[in-house]
Amino acid sequence: HQLCQNLTEQSKKRIMVQGLQTVRQEKQNESISRRNNRELSSIAILTVVRHNQLLPLRPFLEQPSVPPRDYIIHPNEYDLSTVIADIEEIRRYNQQRFEMEQLTAIVHEDKDRGLCVGYKDTTADEFWARGHFPNVPLMPGVIMCEAAAQLSSYFSQKHQLLEAEMIGFGGLEDVRFREPVRPGERLVIAVERVRVRPKAMIVCRFQGLVDSNIVVEGVIKGVPLPVDFLAANQTTSTP
Repeated sequence: HQLCQNLTEQSKKRIMVQGLQTVRQEKQNESISRRNNRELSSIAILTVVRHNQLLPLRPFLEQPSVPPRDYIIHPNEYDLSTVIADIEEIRRYNQQRFEMEQLTAIVHEDKDRGLCVGYKDTTADEFWARGHFPNVPLMPGVIMCEAAAQLSSYFSQKHQLLEAEMIGFGGLEDVRFREPVRPGERLVIAVERVRVRPKAMIVCRFQGLVDSNIVVEGVIKGVPLPVDFLAANQTTSTP
């Protein structure tokens, strides 16, 4: 009987010890959980701060690595002050005139690499400045793409890549507008030949830069225009 009583007391003590250990473990887990929640809340708040560009306040946070810009051609490879084709030379190859001329000069050509660089100097007198938008003039994205198309056309026509009398838009792909272009800024455009099928299509990658910042990029396609057919079917007005 005494032996049974001793075993019972030992069992009770063991159960009590196990219970205390369980309670301590639960409290420890709860404490860890609260700490983790606080840390997650802090990270969430600091993530908002990151979006507001206040990263220096918490330099110990791991910051994402930013890969170098993927320039078609690095700005160090050309000189914007060295003009190799002015507007008169551009007109020898491009048909646009008046307000639709979206190139000011060509500054670099590399036929072997299929590269060409030019620029458009924008002014407050651009036809789009008054209405796009009133009090906040911004160069329309379609005009940026038009400038790239004209540069592609110039390069293609000069070197007879497409073997066409006139080149028109065939399509745009993967276009991204990253920053605005304002009157008074110089939009530098670079195009790179991707592939050409003579008399059918030319595909070029393009980028637009302002002060070395990429503001627009994408892929542009050019196709031969049936000039004779279009001229024969042009509707003319009579007084």
